[in-house]
Amino acid sequence: MACVLEAPLRMSVLSEVTASSRHYVDRLFDLDPQKVLQGVIDMKNAVIGNNKQKANLIVLGAVPRLLYLLQQETSSTELRTECAVVLGSLAMGTENNVKSLLDCHIIPALLQGLLSPDLKFIEACLRCLRTIFISPVTPEDLLYAGPDHQTILFNHGAVQNIAHLLVSTSYKVRMQALKCFSVLAFENPQVSMTLVNVLVDGELLPQIFVKMLQRDKPIEMQLTSAKCLTSMCRAGAIRTDDSCIVLKTLPCLVRMCSKERLLEERVEGAETLAYLIETDVELQRIASITDHLIVMLADYFKYPSSVSAITDIKRLDHDLKHAHELRQAAFKLYASLGANDEDIRKKIIETENMMDRIVNGLSESSIKVRLAAVRCLHSLSRSVQQLRTSFQDHAVWKPLMKVLQNAPNEILVVASSTLCNLLLEFSPSKEPILESGAIELLCSLTQSENLALRVNGIWALMNMAFQAEQKIKSDILRGLSTEQLFQLLSDSDVNVLMKTLGLLRNLLSTRPHIDHIMSTHGKQIMQAVTLILEGEHNIEVKEQTLCILANIADGTTAKELIMTNDDILQKIKYYMSHSNAKLQLAAMFCISNLIWNEEEGSQERQDKLRDMGIVDILHKLSQSSDPNLCDKAKTALQQYLA
Repeated sequence: MACVLEAPLRMSVLSEVTASSRHYVDRLFDLDPQKVLQGVIDMKNAVIGNNKQKANLIVLGAVPRLLYLLQQETSSTELRTECAVVLGSLAMGTENNVKSLLDCHIIPALLQGLLSPDLKFIEACLRCLRTIFISPVTPEDLLYAGPDHQTILFNHGAVQNIAHLLVSTSYKVRMQALKCFSVLAFENPQVSMTLVNVLVDGELLPQIFVKMLQRDKPIEMQLTSAKCLTSMCRAGAIRTDDSCIVLKTLPCLVRMCSKERLLEERVEGAETLAYLIETDVELQRIASITDHLIVMLADYFKYPSSVSAITDIKRLDHDLKHAHELRQAAFKLYASLGANDEDIRKKIIETENMMDRIVNGLSESSIKVRLAAVRCLHSLSRSVQQLRTSFQDHAVWKPLMKVLQNAPNEILVVASSTLCNLLLEFSPSKEPILESGAIELLCSLTQSENLALRVNGIWALMNMAFQAEQKIKSDILRGLSTEQLFQLLSDSDVNVLMKTLGLLRNLLSTRPHIDHIMSTHGKQIMQAVTLILEGEHNIEVKEQTLCILANIADGTTAKELIMTNDDILQKIKYYMSHSNAKLQLAAMFCISNLIWNEEEGSQERQDKLRDMGIVDILHKLSQSSDPNLCDKAKTALQQYLA
């Protein structure tokens, strides 16, 4: 019988708790404003430190009523303030509480409250907003998050109004001002350029930031100052070789990566340093030899190394849950360090178990770790030496192909860029990648709405087609389809167009391949070539197209597709006399291949081209001041004389 009674007993207990909370909500609807105020004050006292009571009041519908009272102009300032305090208290409960508050559109109501002339009410609204935005369930874009919002704050005098707070006697105020600047300046050249020239008590802001990142300052202050200077440097407001970056900011961030620092400090230090050095070769070199950074980062993967090192059980539990953030930060920093220098890449790869760690990172449950691991792999894949050795030894292509099967676009873009490198002709991974169904995957990427994925898909196919056997080339053309090829050739992005032309050029190389492909796809390819030569395209696009024609002209049977197409011949003639030497040279390659003496039918082709006036143009070009044009024209004329 006890089992039968258990559920009803629980229900009755819940009913009692809810019933005991109901009178708090009922009082919010009283017609007497004074009783409503007292009801809100009593509610405030009831919820302090009582999560169960908070949950009950939310279930009973207290939040919409509190927000209504907070927004009513007829409500007294005291009532509105008390409502904001209670809402702030409810937000301090569980994450579900915060979700409930967000669902009731609390943020616009609190932001509106900031327009009040009453400081106490403003403070209560700000405290509540702060509590809500500290919660991980609150979307960041609900408040100032993007460049537009930074600009709004900047235009409303945020820099001038916050600057003097950096010299406040209160540490808390100084820190908040510093944090404001680190957010305002992030990826914002306009703000960064202004900060460089701001004076506070006769001292420039960068000098104040440098003082704040000295070793005797609190770690939080050092890190945030380093972030400000990093943002200003990346925005071009401070030179990368400035002593405040090389001798102050960079060493400070490397210090933050040591195992003596807390997990959050190590994560923030590594990620900020990765951002600082991301695009500067010299800073990458300096960082790589500062305090054995490359070896130091290896510790990020062994955290926590021993339980005894952390005596605080709560801290240990927290760190175990967040250890993946360390791995993410390490991968990011390794990616920046190895972005350009071959020696640094070698050092990274020789760090203990590095390739295994990357391979493991590619299959981690955290999307952020997977993305950082792929970025790291991409950075290292720029090394010819490593593609031939470490990448092959660890069969990196296998987990990479797995990542490409099902991943968000952000990861797909970096993973497909890495695949482009693994498909270069000298990479031993090229063959097994082909065998694992890469053509189908890459052809599907070329149809993506995401521009970067289209570029990478076609780029990888271009690399795959380079010096490939005929079967692979046929598979690529079959996988792409003529319709898709035309789609890519009419893409509005010049990168897609150039890579597609590069693919065609690689497909149409070596005579048997040229003849075979032109026998099956000749009509469509000639159509595409005509389309581009007639279109409004830049010099590089036209040059690449003429080079494709030169390749077709090198075929044994394929060249007839040019010779029987008077429209194309006239276009080649036109480009021989073009004002741009590159286009003239490319057009002459076509002519040379068509009139080459040792090939069958050369006499008829020479005669037809002479009748078109090609020989006259060659004579003119043989007098050119451009040595390349001159030599090419003379060589072509010799074919007529032979």
